[in-house]
Amino acid sequence: MASATLLKSSFLPKRSEWCAAARKSSNPQQVAVSFTVRAGAYSDELVKTAKTIASPGRGILAMDESNATCGKRLASIGLENTEANRQAYRTLLVSAPGLGQYISGAILFEETLYQSTTDGKKMVDVLIEQKIAPGIKVDKGLVPLAGSNDESWCQGLDGLASRCAAYYQQGARFAKWRTVVSIPNGPSALAVKEAAWGLARYAAIAQDNGLVPIVEPEILLDGEHGIDRTFEVAQKVWAEVFFYLAENNVMFEGILLKPSMVTPGAECKERATPEQVAEYTLKLLHRRIPPAVPGIMFLSGGQSEVEATLNLNAMNQSSNPWHVSFSYARALQNTCLKTWGGRPENVKAAQDVLLVRAKANSLAQLGKYSAEGEAAEAKEGMYVKNYSY
Repeated sequence: MASATLLKSSFLPKRSEWCAAARKSSNPQQVAVSFTVRAGAYSDELVKTAKTIASPGRGILAMDESNATCGKRLASIGLENTEANRQAYRTLLVSAPGLGQYISGAILFEETLYQSTTDGKKMVDVLIEQKIAPGIKVDKGLVPLAGSNDESWCQGLDGLASRCAAYYQQGARFAKWRTVVSIPNGPSALAVKEAAWGLARYAAIAQDNGLVPIVEPEILLDGEHGIDRTFEVAQKVWAEVFFYLAENNVMFEGILLKPSMVTPGAECKERATPEQVAEYTLKLLHRRIPPAVPGIMFLSGGQSEVEATLNLNAMNQSSNPWHVSFSYARALQNTCLKTWGGRPENVKAAQDVLLVRAKANSLAQLGKYSAEGEAAEAKEGMYVKNYSY
């Protein structure tokens, strides 16, 4: 157990607690509010894991697509959605030589966590040999939120503690829970609160079972809104998220965040430059994210491979109080998947493409990336309306 003191926080204490403390204080302008953080026996390990994942020049490979979503990816290259094909593709990813130089963590789907490569090695062991921390998707997907404006909520809290304990025993050291907020549909106060509360309960349960929780309230790209509207909604969402994380005694030093970048809606006619995306996104982080959080691992959210890398690079042109990095799925895998095409003879070429993208984002994390020489295919957008994992 640990304690923390927060001064003049805008989002942590309850109003009633603040007022009570102010009445007792001789100087109402300097009020200290204390709360208890419970990370149990795993607290030191959680901090170490989070710092390792948030290490310079490295980020996360998100390969936790559900079997249904993985099937869509395979169908795009003419392959059936069979376990053997999923195994072959995931083997290609985790066994890319030298991947650990650029990737510090890999988020897996449950099937992959328990799966072996085509050579018979456990996927988890292959990752650990590359010094890549295995992670696990623990949510059970999005379902309609009753009483909302056609919005969603993320299910999976039932049985989560026992699942997290089993995943830890299998070798996972961090977890991911994805919920979404839709700007065209509001977002309603109900949807924002549900997203924040669900993330906080998940984070507390994950930490209690030894897993560093990735907190991911994705603000979908859907819509015609401009960048200022995205910024407005993101401020509201993240204020709510951190309020409930504190309410649930989550240890901030033992979490990672996976936010959306602040961009215009996908159908907005006014596009933003990487410099504008960086300006708005960093302003949001400084207003809402405590410096105790070790890493901000951005999702790509349907941006092209190059666009996601350029935006990340722009955010790392000056020092930040957090490790500002990536947790990309399509923005790392898209060209790799097409290059492979399901053919064994293309595995090395596909792995080389994966390493090119991983290295590009590693350089972007260090603020040293240049888009010079990038292939046209890497600049193609990957936005899908109402995207689900």
